[in-house]
Amino acid sequence: MTNGWNDIEHADVVLVMGSNPAENHPISFKYVTKAQEKGGKLVVVDPRVTRSASLADFYAPIRPGSDIAFLCGVINYLLQNDKIQREYVVEYTNASYLIDPAFGFNDGVFSGYDAGKKEYNKATWKYQLDSKGIPMQDPSLQNPNCVYQLMKRHFSRYTPERVSVITGCPIETWQKVVDMIASTHRPDRVMTIMYAMGITQHTVGTQNIRCFGIIQLLLGNIGLAGGGIQALRGESNVQGSTDYALLWHI
Repeated sequence: MTNGWNDIEHADVVLVMGSNPAENHPISFKYVTKAQEKGGKLVVVDPRVTRSASLADFYAPIRPGSDIAFLCGVINYLLQNDKIQREYVVEYTNASYLIDPAFGFNDGVFSGYDAGKKEYNKATWKYQLDSKGIPMQDPSLQNPNCVYQLMKRHFSRYTPERVSVITGCPIETWQKVVDMIASTHRPDRVMTIMYAMGITQHTVGTQNIRCFGIIQLLLGNIGLAGGGIQALRGESNVQGSTDYALLWHI
């Protein structure tokens, strides 16, 4: 998912969350300004008005730690309004795969939870398989047990009103950001996301990153110039070394 920094200049939308590249990763930001010179839009979502925010085409303030609610609202909007790159979603993600009918999510807990052991039995989380052991699919994305429909139900609670209450971001401001993000579901537009420790160092840091992945997969912003996700690190080779398992101790 990690693209090279010089790829950023090809983005139509650059979403910055949990990072301040203008100040902390200035070489990467050089390519953000190049994207802006070509008509690309920089969107910064951050509790602080950072140097990156001061240079943004649009800035959205949120409460510290509420990034995940903001992103879940984005996912809900994309799913409810069919703002997805459908061909990519059907052909290159598991959205069409059918999940065991016994899988469920109620009162904040997934099926198979053992309260005594405080762990999950994931037996109901598996795919439905055909006679050859191959996962069953529904390319129409209409089957209630397909990943797409399960996601649609899961994220439906994150309405604009709920997101605004949790994040403190005005609905009209949040909607402006969502509209800019959703505009890249078209094949001729692409978005990249730039994040750093402001996204990862939370109790829900892993889920924050998964939200980024879900958004980019729904929009089809993978494998395209100006797409992907930029993980900004203290050393320029850290993320790539991790992605490609090149570190000596792994």
